[in-house]
Amino acid sequence: MLSIFAIESDAQWVQTNGPCGGVIKSLFISGSNLFAGTESNGIYLSTNHGSSWSAVNKGLTGKTVYTFINIGSRIYSGTNSGLFLSTDNGLNWSAVTNGLPESTVCGLVAKDTELIAIADGGIFISTDGGENWNAAICSGLTNNYLRALVVCDTNIFVGTDGGIFRSTDNCANWTFISSDITGNNQYITSLATAPNTSGGTNIIAGTIGGIFLSTNNGSSWARVDSNSTTFLTIAIQGTNIFVGSYFGVQLSTNNGKSWSFVNTGLPSGAASAFAFDGSTILVGTEGGVFRSTDNSLSWTPSSTGIKNTKVNSLLARGADLFAGNFYEGISRSIDGGDQWTPINGGLPMYIVDDLVANGTNLFACSCGNVFLSTNNGTNWTELDSGLTQKVIVAMFLNGTDIFAGALGYEGNGGIFRSTDNGSSWKSLNPNSEPQVVFSFAMKGSLLFAGSNYGAYRSTDYGNTWAVINSGLPLYPVRCFAVNNEYLFAGTSNGIFRSTNDGIDWTSASTGLPNGYVYVLQVSDINLFAATDSGVFVSTNYGTSWTAANTGLTNLSITSLAIIGSNLFAGTYGASVWKRSLSEIVGIDKNNLLPLHSILEQNFPNPCNPSTVIRYQIPANVFVILKVYDVLGREIETLVQEHQNAGNHSVKFNATALTSGVYFYRLSAGSFTETKKLTILK
Repeated sequence: MLSIFAIESDAQWVQTNGPCGGVIKSLFISGSNLFAGTESNGIYLSTNHGSSWSAVNKGLTGKTVYTFINIGSRIYSGTNSGLFLSTDNGLNWSAVTNGLPESTVCGLVAKDTELIAIADGGIFISTDGGENWNAAICSGLTNNYLRALVVCDTNIFVGTDGGIFRSTDNCANWTFISSDITGNNQYITSLATAPNTSGGTNIIAGTIGGIFLSTNNGSSWARVDSNSTTFLTIAIQGTNIFVGSYFGVQLSTNNGKSWSFVNTGLPSGAASAFAFDGSTILVGTEGGVFRSTDNSLSWTPSSTGIKNTKVNSLLARGADLFAGNFYEGISRSIDGGDQWTPINGGLPMYIVDDLVANGTNLFACSCGNVFLSTNNGTNWTELDSGLTQKVIVAMFLNGTDIFAGALGYEGNGGIFRSTDNGSSWKSLNPNSEPQVVFSFAMKGSLLFAGSNYGAYRSTDYGNTWAVINSGLPLYPVRCFAVNNEYLFAGTSNGIFRSTNDGIDWTSASTGLPNGYVYVLQVSDINLFAATDSGVFVSTNYGTSWTAANTGLTNLSITSLAIIGSNLFAGTYGASVWKRSLSEIVGIDKNNLLPLHSILEQNFPNPCNPSTVIRYQIPANVFVILKVYDVLGREIETLVQEHQNAGNHSVKFNATALTSGVYFYRLSAGSFTETKKLTILK
């Protein structure tokens, strides 16, 4: 008998060339070099004005990069793991720990010969170019949650979650100066300075609810916008003031007296960083870097090489691979991930939660609605007739029928069905549970739905639903998989398995860490799990799992797809990765041994009249395998001998037995386990 085992060797995952983009937290120009700080993948460098980028993370352990500053040839980056220094244009980084805490550094400014940083531990000052740091005294600074820092002449201003403070003596003493800013607007998110028409300097503050301007060194403030939104960043270019918010970019050309949105070409979502490269404006968004050469009238993508995308879903259709992304719409690769192309004609570039395909019809749920493309994504049409819930997050195809799962609310059900390619929809549970539906599966004629409170089953094609949570804790069920007679449910806390179509569930998480399981992918007898701790594989129907993460730099796996001999993994912040299936799952020829004893569920079960019982033992031990009836009477001894370590199987013939429930027990050294089998004649 050949035994299938998960193997890890020198082979490893390789990052594909996209999709490119993702959340950009900071932008910085040093000479001819342009740096982009990302939310989860460190720093990228462009030497050609943003046309292409490459990762420059050697020595950088902080992967969320909030800010940059340079002192001569020394470039500093503030990250979620402290301050880092590069003296070779970003090729190498080293941690700066002399007096600075290894915590979030989100603000850096220079004042005369000093460098000032705000970190989780307060305000820190370096007088020797960043070599050594000392905590500032900060008397009078009553709020410790510091988010923004700016220097204006001899004054230093800091924005906190409780207003703006000013220091006139190099951070030793602080005075609260924003009494004109009231309510939630005291939560300051950004600060900037701009010259005014009187020859002085204006100070501009972005808050969680507006933009405020001071023309008198912070003594008084006036609101200069009409949008109640969070403003994340402010940048000044000549007489232009740019602000980035959760609704994109706004521009003022008259010192904040009026504002206009300038979002043509930008994805929907937040803009959180700016940089000015001559007359070219660059903005960092939740969908990557964009560039404008016409003073922000229009924007074009400029993220080639920034493999930082949050991928929510993957779909394999023939040789084509589709990725549904976070704030970047959908990307398509026809060459195994070497090249990716956005396919968003008519599709709002919001979060794409799921993708399914039926022949030439490609369906996507984006920004809560369902869209259809019949030409590989060149054009999209919204399909919402009958969709009373506008937050669709999951889809499932059964033949030509489409099921849609929604985040229902106010007592409304979350399951819809279309029998005409999405042209019209019918609510299958308008006033009943489940309201929140993440996933679907079919097993024979049975339809299953995963919700935020466990699993549901329908025996009449979705017209009525019943809870099936026996043995299944009330965890959100994010995915299902069917493999032979087994039904698997991936939850927010591991995997559960049912051998009787969901009536009963048992944990099938041996080898899995605690946490979310987002996708289960079946390949022959192998089962792959996408989790928030990486990719795991089971070769024994979920009895045990092995990590298959070599090479992955981001272990938050959101999606899986198989094309030919390759497994693709979508990540939450590192785009798409690829690995050969043969590298993950190989054929054992007695050179790999089990790590622990396992007794598997017999197959088939129920059986008539014979079934196979498989087990594995990690060492040479004496093995006893017996079958008992429900009264505990011994029916048959199947194994009673010394056996070598490895995988074993035995066939049990139940021709002479009547229908009913029986038990089989394995004793191997100190290991003992009993499982139930059913004979059905």
